[in-house]
Amino acid sequence: MARRPLPRILSTGTAQIARGREHIARSRELARSAADSATDVLHPLITITRGLRRLAGAGRRKWSATPKDRRGPLLFLVASVILVVALIPYGPLLAVISLMAAAAWKGRERTVPAPTGPDEAQVQRLRSLYEALVPYFSVPEDPSPLFAHGGEWEKAFAAHEFDDTGRVSHLVVRYPAYFTDGEAESRARIEQLLHAKSGRGREYRFEWDEEGNTLTVDVLPPLPTDIAAQRFVTAPGETVLGFTDPTSVQRTLPVTDGEEQRDVPPVVWRTGPRSTEPHLLAVGTPGSGTTTLLRSIALQALQHGDVVIVEGSGTGDYACLTGRDGVLAVECGLTGALASLEWAAHETERRLIAANRARQAGQPPPEDTRRPLWILLDRPSTLGHLAAADGHRDPQSLLQVPLRHGRAAGVTIVVADQLDSVDALSDAVRQHTRARVVLGPATPSQLEQILGAAPPTTPTAEVPAGRGYARLGTGPVHRLQVPATPDPYDDATSDAHRRAVLELVPGRTRPADAALSAAPAAAEN
Repeated sequence: MARRPLPRILSTGTAQIARGREHIARSRELARSAADSATDVLHPLITITRGLRRLAGAGRRKWSATPKDRRGPLLFLVASVILVVALIPYGPLLAVISLMAAAAWKGRERTVPAPTGPDEAQVQRLRSLYEALVPYFSVPEDPSPLFAHGGEWEKAFAAHEFDDTGRVSHLVVRYPAYFTDGEAESRARIEQLLHAKSGRGREYRFEWDEEGNTLTVDVLPPLPTDIAAQRFVTAPGETVLGFTDPTSVQRTLPVTDGEEQRDVPPVVWRTGPRSTEPHLLAVGTPGSGTTTLLRSIALQALQHGDVVIVEGSGTGDYACLTGRDGVLAVECGLTGALASLEWAAHETERRLIAANRARQAGQPPPEDTRRPLWILLDRPSTLGHLAAADGHRDPQSLLQVPLRHGRAAGVTIVVADQLDSVDALSDAVRQHTRARVVLGPATPSQLEQILGAAPPTTPTAEVPAGRGYARLGTGPVHRLQVPATPDPYDDATSDAHRRAVLELVPGRTRPADAALSAAPAAAEN
């Protein structure tokens, strides 16, 4: 069907409306240009008028501040000056010119210069820091000490910055070459002093430059706690433990925060046959987020592998994974835990034998041996106590084969326990779990004992859930914030986090009782 043309009235009316809008826009632009031109032309007059108004205000304030008994002599003095100016040649003209010049000077637009240095309170804070460091950075034999009581703090502090509250946020300290910066105890004393004097309740990073004899102190911003569980852009064999500082890693991942997307630096743990840290140990205080970490790892592992979960606390924190596709078992009791771990040991041996036979025959390994198997064990110390009371073997003894040969068999072990129960862990667990995570408040000595190295930052006493440190093998210690992965069946969980976790949980492909009995049945066979 051919298009019918619009009526002439509608077409001409639309054109007139468009021309009218263009005319209005052009008129506004001309008016704006004329106003700007008039302002430029009349700017001297505006300045003089503003100056006269300020001079008149100053005169009124001077008259109000003059006592009443002195106002008569003041008026006589002013009248005498006016009379003298009127009698001298060109006096009125010179007076008007002087008045206009004073008004122009008084009415100019003044810009307050930005402060170029620290104010009095900041100088006092820097001076107190300097005086506190004198006993540690000076010796009586030094003929020209850099640190001395009553000395110049400007020479010792090469750079300094302050936050909005007036506390130090960045400081570069120059110290003498004879200071024993190679000793951990000496460095710890300086770090503790600067932490106390610069303000508690914040997390500091200390960077020692032993060649240049400088110490850089930075206040670290808090890690984001609003990142919920989601599908992270990772390769097979990569697991996101959490997120850290941008300067700690050379990689970022896109994450979704509501309707916005941003890039954040992750702590990625690599597993598989070529991993140098095939197993993980996570410890923390009650409520620190170790169970949240295991739940996050389980949801990521289910994308490419199978998972067996053994929960020693018996609180049902993993009930959302019961009977799901890829979840072979979720055990809370001692009997089921022993059966599941015994099956895991036999499965590791079966995979090793099958892979060895395939290599001898010149064939690739079977498909069922290449699918990753994850064993997540939460609170094994509780299970060990129950086993000792009932006369059973410790469940940790069944982890020796998966821990020693799990990397070659595609079996990954993740163990989580409380910080005060680390001594109850077996030697095999502590020896083969080279990836370590510590969540919750902990002392520097505890962190160094578990991680194998002291963190480069000062731990704080109060931290949010899922906050801690991570170290993969012999690498550096990273600050860590675990993504929010709460139990979706918990009433205290928000709707947004509940939906985020349930979207990652696989579908239910078999009854829950069948999933619970899968591992024990396999162990009996």
